[in-house]
Amino acid sequence: MFVTVNGARMFFDVDGAALEPDGTRMRQKPTLVLLHGGPGGDHSTFKPAFSHLRDIAQLVYLDHRGNGRSERGDPETWNLPQWGDDVRTFCETLGIERPIVLGYSFGGFVAQSYATRHPDHIGKLILLSTSPKIEREEIYTTFERLGGGYARKVAEARWQTPSLESMEEYRTVCFPLYNPTASKDCNAALRVERNPDVALHFAGPDRESSRLDFRHALGAVTCPTLVLGGEDDPITPIHRSEVIAACLPAHLVQFERFPQAGHGVHNDHPERAFAVIRDFILR
Repeated sequence: MFVTVNGARMFFDVDGAALEPDGTRMRQKPTLVLLHGGPGGDHSTFKPAFSHLRDIAQLVYLDHRGNGRSERGDPETWNLPQWGDDVRTFCETLGIERPIVLGYSFGGFVAQSYATRHPDHIGKLILLSTSPKIEREEIYTTFERLGGGYARKVAEARWQTPSLESMEEYRTVCFPLYNPTASKDCNAALRVERNPDVALHFAGPDRESSRLDFRHALGAVTCPTLVLGGEDDPITPIHRSEVIAACLPAHLVQFERFPQAGHGVHNDHPERAFAVIRDFILR
């Protein structure tokens, strides 16, 4: 399905009803808006795993502007303030009130933009394997620990001199280090609708990824927030999740760390990850 949001035609999908029969009444479930990683990817990486939550929430998957099946649009609009504003307008256009917003990886950057720019609009926030600020050396060091000097070299090329060639080598060498022990769906990557131009636009020492820094702004978040991070995550290292938790108002944050887990803790420890998310939604 498509909807026009702030001038861009954006793709979304829905899993489950917001209202369900419950005896003599219709039971209202909260809406969970899922913001995918990337940049340049799509929402398909959430499927089918997150469908396990549809008994307690209506799931709404959104492809960010320029990403996935959404309209490419003007590259000048591929920035975190715009992506964050898009989440609010998307929810208002669909009539979603007080959404629970889950941001995974790059989607976590977008979720932080939305939650800090529109703190009175969001109901709850879930930040899954993401970062408030990208620290390159920390990333390179973690890749070196998990995959050796060559993995570090490939990661450095991906972020310092981004190109189609360096991104392809990164997918080959570094992606397997994201979750080396998790059960993999070998077709998952093939299902993703990608726009590599967004990834090139985002990466690099003088581009959007180097400008993002939500550390100060996170203090303005007013909703309950769940932060989940893996201790063996090379691209958003666990210290980044610790920084998020430290920057949020202490009475609002729940921080869950996952030993022996990489990028996307639900990939390595799905039972615990989804139990924690489920409990957070229901509270």
